[in-house]
This record gives sequence, C-alpha cells and structure tokens, in this order.
Amino acid sequence: MKRKNTKRVPSFRKLLRTSKIKLDNKLKNKQYKQQSAVKKYRKEQKKLRQAVRDAVRKKPFPLEDNKKKHKEREEEEEDEALPLDMMDEDDLQLMEDLARKASFLTRDISSTEPVHIKKRKRDSVIEKYEKIPRRVNAEPEKELIHLLPIKDKSGIIPQTMEKPVPDVADDEEEDTEEMEVTEDFNEEPPPVLTPEEMAAQRKIKLQERKMHIAALASAILSDPENNIKKLKELRAMLMEQDPNVAVIVRKLVMVSLMEVFKDIAPSYKIRPLTEAEKATKVKKETQKLREFEEGLVSQYKFYLENLEQTIKDWKQRKLKKSNIISLKAYKGLAEIAVKCLCELLVALLHFNFHNNIIVLIVPLMNDTSKTISDLCCEAVKKLFKQDKLGFASLGVVKVVSGLVKGRNYNVRPEVLEVFLHLRIKEVELKKDAEDIAPKKKFMTFKEKRKHLSRMQRKWKKAEEKLERELLEAEASESKEKKLKLHTETLNIVFLTYFRILKRAQKSPLLPAVLEGLAKFAHLINVEFFDDLLIVLHSLIASDDLSYRESLHCILSAFQILSGQGDVLNIDPMKFYTHLYKTLFSLHAGGTNDDIGIVLQCLDVMLAKRRKQVSQQRALAFMKRLSTLALHVLPHSSIGILATNRILMQTFPKMDLLLDNESQGSGVYLPELDEPEHCNAQNTALWELHLLQRHYHPTVQKFAAHLAVGAPAEGSGALSLDLSKRPATELFEAYNMKGMTFNPPVPSVTPRRKDTFSHMDSFLNQELNEQLQQHASKTVSHKTLDFAKHLKESSLS
Repeated sequence: MKRKNTKRVPSFRKLLRTSKIKLDNKLKNKQYKQQSAVKKYRKEQKKLRQAVRDAVRKKPFPLEDNKKKHKEREEEEEDEALPLDMMDEDDLQLMEDLARKASFLTRDISSTEPVHIKKRKRDSVIEKYEKIPRRVNAEPEKELIHLLPIKDKSGIIPQTMEKPVPDVADDEEEDTEEMEVTEDFNEEPPPVLTPEEMAAQRKIKLQERKMHIAALASAILSDPENNIKKLKELRAMLMEQDPNVAVIVRKLVMVSLMEVFKDIAPSYKIRPLTEAEKATKVKKETQKLREFEEGLVSQYKFYLENLEQTIKDWKQRKLKKSNIISLKAYKGLAEIAVKCLCELLVALLHFNFHNNIIVLIVPLMNDTSKTISDLCCEAVKKLFKQDKLGFASLGVVKVVSGLVKGRNYNVRPEVLEVFLHLRIKEVELKKDAEDIAPKKKFMTFKEKRKHLSRMQRKWKKAEEKLERELLEAEASESKEKKLKLHTETLNIVFLTYFRILKRAQKSPLLPAVLEGLAKFAHLINVEFFDDLLIVLHSLIASDDLSYRESLHCILSAFQILSGQGDVLNIDPMKFYTHLYKTLFSLHAGGTNDDIGIVLQCLDVMLAKRRKQVSQQRALAFMKRLSTLALHVLPHSSIGILATNRILMQTFPKMDLLLDNESQGSGVYLPELDEPEHCNAQNTALWELHLLQRHYHPTVQKFAAHLAVGAPAEGSGALSLDLSKRPATELFEAYNMKGMTFNPPVPSVTPRRKDTFSHMDSFLNQELNEQLQQHASKTVSHKTLDFAKHLKESSLS
C-alpha cells in the first residue's frame, strides 16, 4: 500500500498568525517552482526532438548493403592493394581472421572505440538505433502515397506524398454537437413556471436565507468566543449568487453583521501582539481570548472592505462579471452600505479602524446623491455630539479641512455646517466643572519634615499613595489634554474659515463660514480681531451678501467684541446702522425665519453691551421693533416684544415712548437710517394699542404688559413661564412651521355632523339677538316663534 502524500490544511489560527510578507513569499516560491518545472519539461522535450532529428539524419544502412559496398570497394582497390607476397605470414593470417568476424565489417572506422572491447554492448547498428530516445507523446506516423518516379542523369528518383489526415478536433466538435443535439431531443424541457409560482419559489428561498442568517447571528451573539468562525460564514453570504434573492440577502447580511459587530465589539481598542508576546506561553483562557480578538479584528476589517468595495462599484458604475445584480439595484446596496458605515462611525468610536471609516464617510458628505449626503452629515453631527474626549472630532475636522482644500472650496455648504455641532464650547464651559477645579498638590519631603512629625509623615505617605491610586483608577481625561485637543480642533476650523474668507468670498460656503464664526468668535485669538472686523465690514459694504449672510457678519462681529474684545476700544457704529437700516426687510414671508438671528444680534448688541449703548440708540431700536411686530408672524411678534421688554427693563427712561408729550426739540424721522439722529424720544408706541387686539393671545399679553411699563410685579406682570424665558426661546416655542395655531385653539365638537351643522351656531346667535330685541319690545311675537321653529327643525 502506498502512502498518500496529502498536505495538511493549515488551521484558522495558523492562518491568522501568518504574516502578509510570509504569505507573499510562499506564493512567490510556489510560482517559481511551477515556472522551473515548466522550463525543465520544455528542455527535455527539446532534447527529445533534437535526438529524433539527429537519428533521422544519421539513418543507418542495412547490413547487406554495407557488405555489398564493402566488396565493391575491395574490387576497386584490388589494383592498388599491396601484393600478398610482400606481407609476412603472420600479418596475412591476422587479416584473414579479422575478415571472418562481422564486427570488422560493420565497425565504424572513425570511432575511437577499441576493437577488442568487452561485449557488454552489441555493436550492431540496428541496436544503436533502437537505443536512441523516442518522443513521449509522438505524433502518429503519416501515411505516404507513392507517385510516379522521376528519371534524371543520376538515376531514378522516387516520389511520395503525405496522405491527408482529417482534423480530429473538428470531428470531435461535430461529435459533441451531435451529442448535444441528441441530448436536447432526449431531455425533457424544463417546466415553464407562472409568475405566481416564481414568486412563491422566491419567497421560499428568501425565507431559508433569512432563517440561516438569524441562526448564525444568534449563535455568534450567544457565545462570541466559541462561535467566532461563524462570522466568516455569515460574511460569505455577502457574495450571494442567486439572482432572484441576491439583493435582499446581501442587504440583510450587511445589516446583521453591523448589529453583531456593535454587540460583540469590546469597549477598548485591540492592538496587534508583539513577537515577544506571541512567543510567551500563556494560559488557555488568555490564548482563547487572543484568538477571539484576532478573529474579530480580521473579520471586521474584511467586512469594512466589502462595504467600501460596494460603494466604489456603485460610484464607478462598475458591475461584476457575473452580472447577478443590476446597476439600479447597486444603488440600493450602496445606500445600505453607507448606513452601516454611519452606524459604526457613531457606535464604535473607540474600536479599531475608526479613522478608516472617517476617511470613507467624509467624502460622501459631498456626494451628488442627497440621500447619501444627508446620511453622512447626520452621522458626523451625532459623532460631534457624543464625542466627549475630542479624538474622533479632531480626526473628522482634519479630513473635512483636507477635502475642502483639495476640492478647491467647491463643496456643498452642508459639509461646513457640521462644524456648528462641535461640543467645544459646552465642554469647556459646562461639562468639565470637576476638571476646572484646582488640582490637589501633594506635599514635598521638605514640607513634610518641617511641618509634620514622624508618625504624621508615615500616615501622610500612606494617604497620598492611596489618593494616587484612586486618581489612576478614575481613568478620566485631564483638563490639559482636553484643552489641547480642543485648541488643535479650533485651529483647523478657523484655518478653513479664514481660507474661504480670503480666497472664496463669493463661494456658497460663505454663509456657513459666517455662521461658524458667529458661534466660535469668542474663542478666536485677540491678534486676529482687527483684521477680522475689517473683513466683515468690507463684506457687508460690498452688497454682495444676502440678508441672512449680512446678519451673520453682524453677529460674528459682536460675538468677537463681547468676549475677549471687551478690552479693545472699538465703536462698531457701522454695524448698528446697518442692522437698523435693514430691519424693515423682514416680513411674514420668506424672511420670517431670519428673525431668530436678528433676536440674537439684538441681545448681543443692546442687552450685553448696555454700557456702550446710548439712550437715543436704544429708543430708536425699540420704536422700529414695535413697528416691525405688526408685519410678521405671531411667534416673531412674541420674540420682538420680549426683546422690547428687556430693553425697557435694562435702559432707564424708556417709558418716554409711553407718553404722548414730546421730549426736547425736533420731530421723529422714521425714514432716517441713523438711529442716533432720528429723534425717537419725540414719538410714542402707538403700535401697542393695535397689538392688544391681536388674534394671538400671547401677543395680547405682551402688548398689555408693555403698555403699562413692563412691571416685574403687580397686576400688569407676566407669568413666570413667559417672563423667565429669553426671546429666542419664545420664538422657537411658538413657532408655526407646521401651519398650526400655537397654542392650539380649543375646538367645540358639534353634537351631530350633518349638512345643517354649520347652521346651528348661526341660528343660536340669531335667536339670542332676537330674544334681546324681544326684551326691548322691538320685534313681534310671530318673528320670535318663527326663529324658535327654525332652531328646532335644524336640531331635528
């Protein structure tokens, strides 16, 4: 029995441990061996062909012909031969003995082989010819056809021709075609299924795949360490080949794998083992955990590569050779792949390959497909809100900045709008109060020796050791590390903003830049304040901006001046004048949404800078805002009146506008664009009387409250719900985006819904009026009876 030479298949763990370089070397060695074997075989074949050609050229003569030729030669040379009488008797005897041997006649004279060699080999020419190597796969001998000979001076020349051989390959093809035809006749054609049967068959297949996916996923979730190999089996279903269910199965597998990875991924990053750690012997539990982590990371990597390849195929409009899935279906697959990547981006901030996911997602924020772009932008916003440390946010900001610069600022505005959701301001001001507290300092050795006794020093040492261990166990990020990350992130954000302000002022990205500057302006370095204010004012003066963009410029300028810019001696009168001049651009139409930004500007410009604002300026803004409240929607009117209430409580002598008598000289000039010189103290807030008759109850309350001087207590005071909330919050709370009245009007349900239900209230009103007239004796009894009769008939 011969032993089979079967090569052992390497285990899964060994494949995971094998490095990429080693696998490449193995592949190269295998290819080199194959090439060497092919070359060797070619050389052997070449030698065989050469040997056969040599044998054909040196074809040996038959033995009889050789003897005849030898005799003829002897006869020809008899005349020239020496006479026998001149030879010795011994030489003559030797010649006769040699003549009797066949070897003497057939021996090749040119050969150097001795005559009296041992007869291990036979010297016949035929046997030498037999010993010439033959071809292994010799072609079949061709038959010859003898033709008429040709005669010339040398003699008769025989003529032959090769017999034509029919092509075997053609015959085989014809035979196979004939066999296929006969088989087609023999086999029965497949039954033609109706659409209902095809749908039922597809439903059965799909149900089987679903059950298989569910079984694999539940097995992995129940025991991840022992069933980690099933991840590979589940991932293999991403290559489903059945065209009837391929699209749905691949989508289900993508989502299932995403949920599985979210569930079984540990809360730490898995690092690769060093050579020293691999060589060290460990416990079985540790080895099992290592194998699980290695398998998890490798399968997670392959899964991300599959998602990336799906998106690339769709982006490049490529299809696989099998064409199982159409190009239209590939778009749905790509959307599911993007959703999975977005979920993993937000859920696995701490796990491996997170930066790779960021590099995949950020360019898709600028995709032409609005669905995919919105998915990626929402995922990045969630990431910014959930990132407490700042590592992931810094990575995203770096990639976004590189994308904007690489595309030459030709990106969608939504790409830059995600910067507005960074948590830098909240984290620094509110979230880390425990980190802002002064750090506890431990006493030095000299201080201990000077102030403490020996026993106290001993206890103090033990106490400090315990406190250090507790600080290490907290595993919380220090304030310095967070501030460093936030500073680096903001530097990249401002660098992107300043590049756009400098090089792409007419870009559609400018509104997002101005909005971002308004949000983070208080964190800008003081050195840039002068240049930035000059740029903002030049943008406003250029008249190339929309109204909303100019509002963002004003808000950015005052955010700068309200923060670290308090120390600067700058009078932003130009910004006050521009806002005052453009307030009447707002109305109840499309610009109504910009009132939220206006309220923010007014809060920063007037309330927070009350020491730098004159009384004339405050009176002019209050009068113009009261007029504007008549032209906008109810929630905008509430926000404006709430701002007027703050102005009335902040600045003294604002009740001048509640008096009819003029103060000082001059007449109010409402058309003048300079708030300082329009003589607003000589007018009155007559708009409040109209607003007290507004259809919105909250507007009525605010107008009545302002008409009596906005008291904090008493009968004219507002409720706590309205008085404690800022104007911007009231603007959002009473918003009418859903085209519904806010607060809703209580509706009275009718008793019966019939065609005469709308007449019920009308008749009730008419009846009451007639009853009143009857009481005053102005109508006859017949009319009253007729009205009662109408009411009863309508109710019945």
